[in-house]
Amino acid sequence: MNHRRTRLPLVVVAGCFVATQVLGQSKKINVLNINTPQQLQQYFKYTGQDIPLISGHRGGPDKGAPENSLEAFEHTLQFAPTTFEIDPRLTKDSVVVLLHDDTLDRTTTGKGKLNNYTWEEVKKLKLKDVDGNVTPYRIPTLEEAIIWAKGRTVLILDKKDVPMETTAKLIKKHHAEAWVMITVHNAKQAKFYYEDNKDVMFEAFVKTKKAMEEYEQAGIPWQQIMAYVGPEDKPENKELFDLLHQRGVMCMISTAPTYDKLPTIEERAKAYAQIIKSGADVIEADRAIEAAAAVKHLAPVKSDKVKFFGTR
Repeated sequence: MNHRRTRLPLVVVAGCFVATQVLGQSKKINVLNINTPQQLQQYFKYTGQDIPLISGHRGGPDKGAPENSLEAFEHTLQFAPTTFEIDPRLTKDSVVVLLHDDTLDRTTTGKGKLNNYTWEEVKKLKLKDVDGNVTPYRIPTLEEAIIWAKGRTVLILDKKDVPMETTAKLIKKHHAEAWVMITVHNAKQAKFYYEDNKDVMFEAFVKTKKAMEEYEQAGIPWQQIMAYVGPEDKPENKELFDLLHQRGVMCMISTAPTYDKLPTIEERAKAYAQIIKSGADVIEADRAIEAAAAVKHLAPVKSDKVKFFGTR
């Protein structure tokens, strides 16, 4: 068990109040004060005194706040500072939108494959929330999400059907290296993006020592990696945690396919807290608000990372 954290409340720096209108009314939200690629790298540098971070899987959906929507981001940020893993996909006319599945049925009022619809058709659809209820909200484009996220949060782009060249071009267009990260499944993908843009930051699959060595051999700087090590809290993770921490890399466990599915709030809260105690630094969860509440007390007494947290 990792004893580097003590049981004190998460410290959030007070900031100015700015009205936000995504949910139809002004709301005060938690934000990440990250304004440059260097600050993003500094934030994700492992120090041993890091504030536990939650990443909202599929944008952190909740009742009334559909997955992969700006409304879900806004809703989650009212409760905790959070990054968001989102799912870019292509419409028939190659507009990049946010949708986890390749079909529309589960999360929208549409039917069939997304790539059978143009953007003009897609934007007329309504999103459904986690209970299947139709909301007033629509599928956003990735570009809309990038513009909205600046100064608020960090977006982590999952790998779906969008060509890597398209993703790289969009990040460059908005100079978004400070608040948009790219999920890469292997060192080859990371090398493509890094050779194109030396400022880009990765959420990289590093589930084994071999994978770790492959990133090193590819010349990807560790200061530009946050490592995804898998969906389970297990003893075998310790060696990998230690090796990555020695390299200054924060490590993430995804609870979406595992602990998010536990039947009670109490069981889930216990699992989220134990993941941080076991040595992980970031939890990617569908139940982002629950996870944030469960690990809040594990923030260290003092952390240089406090400067990155604020409200607006």
